[in-house]
Amino acid sequence: MPRGLYGRAALILIVPIVTLQLVVSVVFIQRHFNRITVQMTEAVVAEVQLIVNRVNAARTVQEALVRAETIALPLGIHLTLPTEPVESQRRLTDFTGPRVESTLQQGVPGFIGVDLLTNRSLVFIAVATDHGVLGVVLDRGRVSATNPHQLLVLMVVTGFLMTLIAYLFLRNQLRPIRRLARAAEAFGKGQVVPYRLAGATEVRAAGKAFLDMRSRIDRQIEQRTLMLSGVSHDLRTPLTRLRLGLSMVEDEARVDLERDVEDMVRLVDGFLGFAQADALEDAPESVDPVGLIYHLAENAQRAGMNVALGEVADLGKRPFRRAALERALDNLLANATRYGSRARLSLLLGRADMRFVVEDDGPGIAVEDREEAMKPFARLDKSRNQNKGSGVGLGLAIASDIARSHGGHLRLGLSEDLGGLKVQLVLPL
Repeated sequence: MPRGLYGRAALILIVPIVTLQLVVSVVFIQRHFNRITVQMTEAVVAEVQLIVNRVNAARTVQEALVRAETIALPLGIHLTLPTEPVESQRRLTDFTGPRVESTLQQGVPGFIGVDLLTNRSLVFIAVATDHGVLGVVLDRGRVSATNPHQLLVLMVVTGFLMTLIAYLFLRNQLRPIRRLARAAEAFGKGQVVPYRLAGATEVRAAGKAFLDMRSRIDRQIEQRTLMLSGVSHDLRTPLTRLRLGLSMVEDEARVDLERDVEDMVRLVDGFLGFAQADALEDAPESVDPVGLIYHLAENAQRAGMNVALGEVADLGKRPFRRAALERALDNLLANATRYGSRARLSLLLGRADMRFVVEDDGPGIAVEDREEAMKPFARLDKSRNQNKGSGVGLGLAIASDIARSHGGHLRLGLSEDLGGLKVQLVLPL
């Protein structure tokens, strides 16, 4: 069965048309054409029997022809006596030929054969008589109804035209559904594609629900952005006052207090960064993933991180939100170098996706803890190296959120050669 709605709807339309044509063709040919053919051929059988009786009753061939033609000529039958025997032959597509042959064979005494192939408009019949083989030639319309090929051709042409009309109608009905699917897919990747209501009532209802949903989500993002701007200002102001106050205090405990303030600043920055992951992003732009990989590796090395480049596949430019993608990969590289001594950045091409791969030689994350590790503020320090410092627990969560905003996902695994954590940021092509 077709997997798409287009193929299934086309199948629903085509199967009944083809089935109806087959049923009508079989029933009409078998019950109508065959019955008429038998009735018409039986009338010819009676005429041929009469002619044969006249020929057999004559004493000479000349007398036989004269007596037979008095009956044959008014009936449009041409006679030849004597003539060569005729073998029965017909076309494979001659649907009424078998009925003509069987009826003549059963009704005409001395029947030899009937030729329905040499001339499609004539019937050649050979009959054994007392004066030799009698050749009977008559019009094909005398033994069978009009050839059913005309009906079949008409049905096929009509069915084709109806299928074409149905295809055009179906395409127009499915076009709004495809536009709705493209708009929904683009919105899932953080893009806004213009969409207007069209199509049947049900499609319009689904489209209106999508537009309402998109508007609500946009309003929520906008409200969250405004709220976070105020929260950022309100939190940073007292922290700044604390820093200034501590700078004027000469006490042994000042260093510890300043460290606490720095931790608070880092926590606030991490929280605001996660909350604003997709609220303040720019529109997608055409980005060269290869250039992005080299840029990130160069920045990481300049910052003192031990980052090497692995396999880099050339994929051409792709539409991404560059700032968000850089931030996600920076977080992954920072995690890799914090918990390991060296990291590797690669760009791989899958069957229908591209993968930014970050690997390290650290302790990794246990399989049962990987889902928990991608949740916000999740800290699995018991399985990581704390000598390099401890994070807020938002690096993987931010990267996962950015991957989802591009229509992809984040996948955690084990690096086969480095032995540490392997993080794949998978994005669809």
